Amino acid sequence: MKLNTLSFYLSSLFVLSQFFSYSQDRVQYLICEYKSNPIGIDIINPRLSWQLISDEQNVKQTAYQIRVAGSQADLLKERRTIWNTEKVMSDQSVNIVYQGPSLSSMQRAYWQVRVWNNRDQVSDWSEVAYWEMGLLEAADWSARWITKPDEMQQEESLPAHYYRKEFSLKKRVKQARAYVTSLGLYQLFLNGQKVGNDLFTPGYTSYHRRLQYQTYDVTEVLQGENAIGAIVGDGWYRGYLGWKGKRSYYGDQLALLVQLHVNYTDGTSEIIMTDGQWKVSYGPIRKSDIYNGEKYDARLEMEGWNVPSFDDNQWTSTEAINHSKEILVASPGIPVTAIEELTPIKIITTPKGETVLDLGQNIVGWVRLKADGKRGDQIKLQFAEVLDKDGNFYTTNLRAAEATDTYTLKGGGEEIYEPHFTFHGFRFVKVEGYPGELTRDKIIGVVIHSAMQPTGTFSCSDSLINKLQENIQWGQRDNFLDIPTDCPQRDERVGWTGDAQVFSRTAAFNFDVAAFYTKWLKDLEADQQENGLVPHVIPDMLDGAGGATGWADAAVIVPWTVYQAYGDKRILQEQYSSMQAWIQFMKQKAGEDFLWNNPKDWHWGDWLAFNSDRPDYSGSVTEKDLIATAYFYHSTKLLSDIASILENDQDASTYRGLAQNIRNAFIREYLTPNGRLVSHTQTAYALALSFDLIPDDRLESASNYFAQDVEKFGHLTTGFLGTPLLCSTLSKIGRDDLAFMLLNRKEFPSWLYPVTQGATTIWERWDTQKPDGTIIKGMNSFNHYAYGAIGEWLYTYVAGLGIDPKRPGYKHILFDPHPGGGLTSANAEFLSLYGVVKSAWEIVDNEFHFQISIPPNTTGLATLPNAAGKSVSINAKPMEELTNEGTQISGSDIIVELGSGEYHFIY
Repeated sequence: MKLNTLSFYLSSLFVLSQFFSYSQDRVQYLICEYKSNPIGIDIINPRLSWQLISDEQNVKQTAYQIRVAGSQADLLKERRTIWNTEKVMSDQSVNIVYQGPSLSSMQRAYWQVRVWNNRDQVSDWSEVAYWEMGLLEAADWSARWITKPDEMQQEESLPAHYYRKEFSLKKRVKQARAYVTSLGLYQLFLNGQKVGNDLFTPGYTSYHRRLQYQTYDVTEVLQGENAIGAIVGDGWYRGYLGWKGKRSYYGDQLALLVQLHVNYTDGTSEIIMTDGQWKVSYGPIRKSDIYNGEKYDARLEMEGWNVPSFDDNQWTSTEAINHSKEILVASPGIPVTAIEELTPIKIITTPKGETVLDLGQNIVGWVRLKADGKRGDQIKLQFAEVLDKDGNFYTTNLRAAEATDTYTLKGGGEEIYEPHFTFHGFRFVKVEGYPGELTRDKIIGVVIHSAMQPTGTFSCSDSLINKLQENIQWGQRDNFLDIPTDCPQRDERVGWTGDAQVFSRTAAFNFDVAAFYTKWLKDLEADQQENGLVPHVIPDMLDGAGGATGWADAAVIVPWTVYQAYGDKRILQEQYSSMQAWIQFMKQKAGEDFLWNNPKDWHWGDWLAFNSDRPDYSGSVTEKDLIATAYFYHSTKLLSDIASILENDQDASTYRGLAQNIRNAFIREYLTPNGRLVSHTQTAYALALSFDLIPDDRLESASNYFAQDVEKFGHLTTGFLGTPLLCSTLSKIGRDDLAFMLLNRKEFPSWLYPVTQGATTIWERWDTQKPDGTIIKGMNSFNHYAYGAIGEWLYTYVAGLGIDPKRPGYKHILFDPHPGGGLTSANAEFLSLYGVVKSAWEIVDNEFHFQISIPPNTTGLATLPNAAGKSVSINAKPMEELTNEGTQISGSDIIVELGSGEYHFIY
């Protein structure tokens, strides 16, 4: 590893022997509510963030000034500002709350910021950014809900609705916004063009309580004569949902709501809206269902239906219906879009004679089909994750989901088709009825998911572990489609709270999920029952079934994760009552003895633990009441910490006392005087040790029992709740050797076993597929991200990139690598709200190289493993030549406090 040529110094922390001239700091990457220049938001006091860019070291922001105006001209000329903070002495550059006058519906605010640093230098004003309000009140909606009249409801899926209206504009347009939502999924068109890149709008929410609308800037699309159109399909609202064959869970009537605001240059305005003047018809989409796929008959296409001068005399007038507008909310989450495309790596003829294309990667989305055939030719596309042991197309694990798109050609030349309101989880595509020769370029895989910004990367010297990390990230991409689904392929695909909870920390490393979880948690609160019960899945589609620990604790743990990863205090405030309600629910269930051990209460327990279906295999069966009480304590303790952060001292004291009572009860009931848990399992010890439920006088013995169990089996025995904590807890008790043993294991059960079997995502079960290729029958997914929660340990322990819980959001970063397991290098990088954070180490010729990047306006605490007593250099200078009051020795480690900058330690 070559040393980069760097000239820098650490002021109060390090004093280097050379100094250099300063360059002016810059302010860039302005965002509002985690988005760049958002339009159509409904947050009255949005939060503003920026990054400080500097070429120097130990740079801190000491003050900032924000100015906001109603136009860019007013802002730049410093006139008629809406809000001007003047100079505020603060190092805060993330989530500063706008505290100016409340903005009105559709109002845009332009803003800039400048900052002062710790050298009394002031930056230039930043580039101008903006945010724009949506429709803030139900009264702002003058449009009517419209639908297709007299639609006969059936057990089977119905055709999609096509809506249209023509209108003329006689004046010059200054600005135009379309506000749109639907009952069902919609695509909007204006003058023949699809509006926006968003897919699966308006998104999946608790439809009876929260229905999102989207805002589109359509200024450039309008002309004199115009046609606006929309297609609405079943989606989550009216389609099949769940594994019990239910349809129309939220409603049986599709509907559309559109409000197009046009502002003219002369100061006047006009609204085009859904009303009785719109027309509606069926069209070529004969069926659209998320589970079963789409049937599209190109012979029924209505050429020009979404452009002016189309003859719609055969269409029906729409019918206005009454549906609430009080539940309409702007979209706080991340839109679903088409992210990338994959060309199949090969075409296979299976032993059964099936024609199958292999994309080489298990993805979520659909395929784009190109074909040239006769009118009436029908092409059938069926999707699957795997081939069976004999090499044949395998769909048994999809259960009732048909996962099939059918396209009927219109004839007359090459035709291109993509579905509209369905998605599939697949690597393989079986093609039937293709006219002519099928080549790889005729079927292109389209990857679709929430357009999360990638933020984290991890790599190391082991190619199998690198593939595991790649699989973890693919599993997240595939399952973060507007909600955190459990799996993307079978008749399920819903927001299981347990999966989301255990994976949330890993998720926040891999991608920017702040807005994604913010949106999902609003539905969790909306669907939470009056008694505090949190449903098993969010949005709820199980009629309120829920209240299982480890699952429902997502109400506390996921907001805490967002706070830790992004320093987001508001999410704690907004979810606080939901957290309190869940703790109260558990308290009532536990009763006066503080133990939740009622056998009538359902818990999923350590779901899918290794061989947990074998009653004679006690090594992996953890008592559910122990798990329930452990989570009761953990969430209560977190809530006491959250109350302190929110400066609610009385609540903090109350929950702290409750947590202590639960802990005492846990120790009395489940822990022997010798430190042995009554459930002598890896999961039980991982939970108790990780949650700090073991008293100091029994900590060593409990740790030994835990380590001995791992050594006895030589492999993990954990399920959904134990697995995420397994390696981190072993590292916590000083047994990195066992954690690496589990990581490096290639045989079943292990994380690397699926990798050796050719997996490209994370499996639901440890033995989803046997070594001989046999696939487990029944509930079995090849794309289930929960076990990918090991990713957090790879980032934080192996590479050593961690969050300081006392100064969250990477304001103060903990660098603490753990070399081991035969690895010779590890590298983690994370794009925080402050900038890029890096922790990378490599062993070269018996020398330990440790590289750190700390973004401006942050600090870090670096642990140099096994460095005590060695000759250590930092950026090619001997460390002993440096004066540093922040350096200390801890055992065999050196611990160094650092300011922002780039550092390269060698010893």
